[in-house]
Amino acid sequence: MDVYHFSEQPYHHAWGADVDSLRVTLPNRLCDPQISADLINERLDEWQLCDELGLNIMINEHHSSATCLSASATIPLAMLARQTRRARLLGLGFPIALRPDPVRLAEEIAYIDVVSRGRLEIGFVKGAPYEISPSNANPVKITPRFWDAHDLVLRALTDHDGPFNWESEWYHFRQVNIWPRPYQQPRPRVWITGGSIDTARQVAARQHVLATILAGWNAKKLYDAYRVTTAELGLPAPGPDRFAYTALMGVGRTREEGYRRLMEIAGYFRTTSIVGEAFVNPPGYMSARGNAEWLRRNQVRGRAGDHFPATTRDGRTLKIGSGHGTGAGVTPQDMIDAAIAFTGTPDDVYEQIVDFVREVGGVGNLIIMGHGGELSHAETVGNLTLFAQEVLPRLKELDQSEFAAAADERTAGTAAAAR
Repeated sequence: MDVYHFSEQPYHHAWGADVDSLRVTLPNRLCDPQISADLINERLDEWQLCDELGLNIMINEHHSSATCLSASATIPLAMLARQTRRARLLGLGFPIALRPDPVRLAEEIAYIDVVSRGRLEIGFVKGAPYEISPSNANPVKITPRFWDAHDLVLRALTDHDGPFNWESEWYHFRQVNIWPRPYQQPRPRVWITGGSIDTARQVAARQHVLATILAGWNAKKLYDAYRVTTAELGLPAPGPDRFAYTALMGVGRTREEGYRRLMEIAGYFRTTSIVGEAFVNPPGYMSARGNAEWLRRNQVRGRAGDHFPATTRDGRTLKIGSGHGTGAGVTPQDMIDAAIAFTGTPDDVYEQIVDFVREVGGVGNLIIMGHGGELSHAETVGNLTLFAQEVLPRLKELDQSEFAAAADERTAGTAAAAR
């Protein structure tokens, strides 16, 4: 199993503001440049530490938000490409349907891959609905636009016979011919985030890595959809390396210390849904079916329902609140039960991860959120170091062949019936 560390690089000093939304409309007069400098450099130091500890690195981006200080994943990735030596560098991700120039992104990807000498991993994301407004993008047809941008970027990375022309509904380029070309051939590995069966099937058809973010036990359905699709198409059965999972992680010398670290990191849940109602569900962003399902789940008007929903294995629904009253009683054990966090002692964390991986049929890429919320730099260093020293070596040796075989057997009947 490969493990990546992720922080959304929050600016928690503005979280106490009495505002309707921490995204899009929060005035940046609440952002102190000196504090920003401290926070950003602490995160960069932590990622450099990951390189020393044997952990890989994941970076994302968001815009106009106090929940994430990285507005472009390629900037920190470029810095880390030069400053690190061993770590895989994953950008998860690049919101390609919201960017006006996919060719420029292809150039940046190739440059970073060359500087790192082949350590870059490409992650494409659709982009959160509240990214639409600050990007000045049209939410209508965002999914086909995403796949068109995907095809354009990958062709730019792999076509080496001189300029080619690209004419589609969304992008028009006469001379696509990027320099330099990627270090990895034919290109770096591609990851795509997905939370629906339809997306899982589309990712499977392209044989990319399917990354689920805090999906909990629902990840099993998504990974199974991937397996069924590959079987239907006559593609090779996917190994655990085709699946990635993200969860919060708090580990300590004692269970109490691990829980305390987790609860600070969980500030992510308590703030990520503080989004003004106008930006939560822009018309056309979701399909009619997806929109109907979203409305059923979020019947309360306001900030994204004011909660992050999660379901435990025994069927309990958790609402991890945004700090406005909902979910105040959610405990570390609740988050463990929902598989959105691994926490406690090193033994606890290892056993929880193995239990999850066994249940979903194998996961070759684990993304741990080892920093978040108001967790200090010193506490983050302790969290990552303890994980790397006492959990990571055991995960590296974990044999997942039985888990994968059981998942293949479970889904074989569904694939055969579809054929």
